[in-house]
Amino acid sequence: MEQQNFDPDGVGVDNGCYFGLPFTPGTARLVLVSVPWDVTVSYGAGAAYGPDAIIEASTQLDFYDPLSPDAWRRGIATADVDYSLLETSQRLRGEAVRVIEHLERGGSPDDERTLRRIRRIDEGCAAMNDNVAAQASHWLDRGRIVGLVGGDHSTPYGLIRELGQRHGQFGILHIDAHCDLRKAYEGFGFSHASIMYNVLRDVPQVGKLVQVGVRDFSVGEAALATGSERVETFDGLSLASAKFRGETWDVQCRRIVDVLPQEVYVSFDIDGLSPDNCPHTGTPVPGGLSFDEALWLVDTVVRSGRQIIGFDVVEVAPAAGDRIDAIVGARVLWKLCGMALKSNSEQ
Repeated sequence: MEQQNFDPDGVGVDNGCYFGLPFTPGTARLVLVSVPWDVTVSYGAGAAYGPDAIIEASTQLDFYDPLSPDAWRRGIATADVDYSLLETSQRLRGEAVRVIEHLERGGSPDDERTLRRIRRIDEGCAAMNDNVAAQASHWLDRGRIVGLVGGDHSTPYGLIRELGQRHGQFGILHIDAHCDLRKAYEGFGFSHASIMYNVLRDVPQVGKLVQVGVRDFSVGEAALATGSERVETFDGLSLASAKFRGETWDVQCRRIVDVLPQEVYVSFDIDGLSPDNCPHTGTPVPGGLSFDEALWLVDTVVRSGRQIIGFDVVEVAPAAGDRIDAIVGARVLWKLCGMALKSNSEQ
């Protein structure tokens, strides 16, 4: 189906693409890369099934978006999903569960069997990173904006690394309940809890990591964030305190965005929202942003004249009999696509 024959007000088209859109990656301005992977999740699994669940839920949304009217007409395409990633994730997830259970029972992290399992998992995660980097590189080299749909929060590393090869200094707007600044959490070098630690270590082009809504983090993460000039933290308690004292969310958003450089990557962990939006995500945390608050923040980035150079939506974990996680994830993805396209309207 071509665009001229596509009816945005008609019945959602079940064509295996996000939002049922008719675009191909060869012609669309924006390409969505799916990464069905959740090997190292430390509490609840299921994010590996997020991309398929979001595709299914996305055909039920309506296309009019007052924040970015008709931006989708520039093209939002779905790259072919590499399901070998899901197969590897399922295999390595069993290994990771054995490591986590061993450590939770008080087992030694230096146990030889455990070390062998960790090595296999790290090798698999490194291969996944290279796979994502190769997919991202393919589309970035062709002038596309690339958005990533996870999977757990370890999955965007390859995309961010590739953006670092193509841009000078840029910032990351990181919406999350967690800082993700742990080093090799539970022994895994590319843990979902280590994504931003790894990015700061490996991608020097990230000049600012601006974390919003974080409310569950370790002493070590707090120390790293406080001690780094590259990290700015707007934690959940600080945001709530300002609100209780009368500061509007709009003022807070402008204060957050002022810290960001001209080019911005948006990393949107669904658990940055309040748990009613994502009850089945791997590690839900009380508090969090509302759906509208999160979107107002991203829209503030666009209204400021900054450019969104890429984004991800991660940690959406569907559940049998309850579609709310996928429904919310699909709408977050839709809004991010529109706002990314709008911020690149001159390109």
